[in-house]
Order: sequence, then C-alpha cells, then structure tokens
Amino acid sequence: MITVLIVDDQPLQRLGFRMLLESNEDTDVVGEAGNGTEAVRRAEQLRPDVILMDVRMPGMDGIEATRRIVAAGDRSRVLVLTTFDLDEYAYAALRAGASGFLLKDARPEELLAGIRAVADGDAVIAPALTRRLLDRFAGHLAADAPPPGRTDPRLASLTDREREILVAIGTGWTNREIAERLVLSESTVKTHVGKVLAKIGARDRVQAVIFAYDQGLTRPNTGA
Repeated sequence: MITVLIVDDQPLQRLGFRMLLESNEDTDVVGEAGNGTEAVRRAEQLRPDVILMDVRMPGMDGIEATRRIVAAGDRSRVLVLTTFDLDEYAYAALRAGASGFLLKDARPEELLAGIRAVADGDAVIAPALTRRLLDRFAGHLAADAPPPGRTDPRLASLTDREREILVAIGTGWTNREIAERLVLSESTVKTHVGKVLAKIGARDRVQAVIFAYDQGLTRPNTGA
C-alpha cells in the first residue's frame, strides 16, 4: 500500500484527489495539508511514501516545502503538480529535490501511475525534458545553482565508465540509448546507473541530470 499526503490550498482540489486515491486499491491517503508549512510538519509526522505537492500556495509555497522535506532526509518522495509542463515552477521543484512533476489536468490513470512510479524510486519526468527545463530556465534562476566552477568531490568517486554513464544520463539518454551508443548490454547499463546514483547521492535520474548539469558535464543547449 502506497501512503500519500495531499498538499493543496484548495479544499475541493484535495477532496478530488482523496476520492480518486481512496477508490484505488494500492493507495492510501494518510493526511492533507493546505500550505507548505503544514506540509513540512505533516510529512515529518506521517512519513508518507509520496507527497502530492501543489506549488502555488500562500505563505510557504510548494518549492520551499519540497526543499525542506528533502533536506530533512525523510524517505518521502515529492511529486509536484504544475499548470504548464515547462514553467519555472517545475524547474525550481526539480532543483529543490522533487522526484518529478505532473500537470494538474493529468488524467486519473496518469496521476496514479505517477504516484506508483515515484513510490518505486523512479522519476516521473523524462531526463530529456529535465534538460529542456534546465536549459530554458538556468539563466533566469541561476541563484538556485551551485557556484560555477566548483567541482563536487563526489565526482572523484566515479570510475571512468561511471563518469561516462553520468554524462549520458545528463544528456537525457535512456538506458537503451546508452547501451546502443556505448556498446553495452542494457542490464550492464542499469547496473552502472544504479552505482552512479548511489555514489553521487541522487534520489533518481532527474537529480542525476541536474548534478551533471551543475558540474558542467553537460552544456546548456540554448536552442532547446
């Protein structure tokens, strides 16, 4: 059973999500929150598997709430809801540590699939789209990124092959594309990806893309 915390400042919106999730056999709504401050407190108390997080809320917004929840080291994973697929809120949410985002008008089956994926440790956004977000908004929100030129010591822990895999992930390649271009089996790629994520402390591939981007392993594509 996947436990879910619903965070949204609109009571009717929360009710709609609750009705959907409670009608599903493998999801259980353990709580609700109407703003970011309450979300942080409820996340610590309830420790849900997935937090369905709205972004635009009065007071502490969903971005800051996500940042604090992730920084606390809780096992909860955040799935952010946004209005547009390439807006600055989605970008900021990923930088804050969200495991992905869905559009608010996503179909019920898409929302349920997204929650299941996040609960399983997967990211609900393609790495290629993550790159597009980074390329589009990095210039506007540069303050969120680490200082340029600073090399993270975690890079030194990677083997040459693992660094190559990280670059491929940062470029937005799927496991199949990595396997084809590096002439490896997909099972070998999966093993390498798992080791890379563990060594750099990334919760999922989305965070690995951001890490590679910030470390200059992939270059911004201004034409993205």
